Amino acid sequence: MSTRLQMGRGAAARSLFATAALALSSLAAHAALPIQHWTQPSGAKIYFVAVDALPIVDVQIDFDAGSRRDPAAQAGLADVTADMLDKGVAAKGAEPAMDENALGEAWADLGASFGAGAGSDRMSFTLRTLSRPDLLDKAVALAARQIGEPSFPADIWRRERERIVAAIREANTKPGTVVSRAYGKAVYGAHPYGYDANEETLGRVEVADMRGFYTRHVAPCRAKLSIVGALDRAQADRVASALLSRLPAAADCQPLPPVPEVEALKAAKVDRIAFNSAQAHVLIGQPGYPRRDPEHFALTLGNYVLGGGGFVSRLTEEVREKRGLAYSVYSGFSPGLSAGAFSIGFQTRPDQADEAVKVARGVLEKFVADGPTASELQAAKDNLIGGFPLLLDSNRKLVGNVANIAWNDLPLDYLDTWTARMNAITVADVKTAFQHKLQPERMVTVIVGAKP
Repeated sequence: MSTRLQMGRGAAARSLFATAALALSSLAAHAALPIQHWTQPSGAKIYFVAVDALPIVDVQIDFDAGSRRDPAAQAGLADVTADMLDKGVAAKGAEPAMDENALGEAWADLGASFGAGAGSDRMSFTLRTLSRPDLLDKAVALAARQIGEPSFPADIWRRERERIVAAIREANTKPGTVVSRAYGKAVYGAHPYGYDANEETLGRVEVADMRGFYTRHVAPCRAKLSIVGALDRAQADRVASALLSRLPAAADCQPLPPVPEVEALKAAKVDRIAFNSAQAHVLIGQPGYPRRDPEHFALTLGNYVLGGGGFVSRLTEEVREKRGLAYSVYSGFSPGLSAGAFSIGFQTRPDQADEAVKVARGVLEKFVADGPTASELQAAKDNLIGGFPLLLDSNRKLVGNVANIAWNDLPLDYLDTWTARMNAITVADVKTAFQHKLQPERMVTVIVGAKP
């Protein structure tokens, strides 16, 4: 095939994507679309939403292979393993090996995209392609090769390790990096959520370690596939099977070892780290809650009032508007399979860091004790419920929401009942939830940039 023809095919596919984007506004009603769920003979769990408004198929495949599975001495292993998955595929039979350049050109020719990445809990693969059969089949086949036959080239890993280490060294010159690292260790202790990928831990990672990690954690029986697009159930099932077809089937797919829960903090701690910067960086917090917690809705609404609502939050009113101690201040929960952190964060002048911390902690203590007012809660509901359709106005966003349901074992009608469940939350619910989850008297405070 000529290069001109190959480029033409990719351009045509991209043009179809652009044309399809004109129909995205119709996707805001997707919450009413049913999620179909089944388990394949391999053990792979499929979550599928049929959407024919766009000639697009979006797939997300998740495995329990995030950084919570890293060995402590090799922190960063999951992340670099995922990053290496687009650096080449191995030869098999009549199919030649492909390096990173060949893979990039192949995806460009198809006008499709494929990626892999690892977060704290999961390793995820994403595929986006047009649903036209000739393009879909080729995109699925190429994605299957990357998932099932990564080559992990040693020379590329040596190059990538040098690049990553250089980026870490550069990041270490910034106060934001220093405060985040110290805060993670203080909040999570020995839990993997607090592991720090650095030059030493990455220096212990070799290609054999990546292959071993990948083989242990990535198998069809461990997969959760979320599929959204212009397919029917039978087609979605075939796509799922094809994507996993090159992974070796696990002979005995036993559950992975449990990861310990994040331990609660036993006492308050203030960590001051000297740093030559114009602004002091401050983080205050503690372990929060796992995503499966039934008080999630109350905590989401309460946090909007406390510090998640931007310029209308209590923290902004007290820290910024009344006292001018920071340009911006926020609070937030980061729930995962384990209890992710609750955090308050801001930057301020080093000489007023203590005052800003005192004010922020006072706002938090009052909120935990009293909860929101009825008008604050209603404003939070109006904002979050009003913005809910924007979370579903594209195939890509919808597949992300379906993957969230799949990963956290949420009810299949989660999107359909989301608004009603938010509306049902009361002031008492928020107050109770915050008192269950937060203990201001035992929180960690990390200040980077102020005098020790």
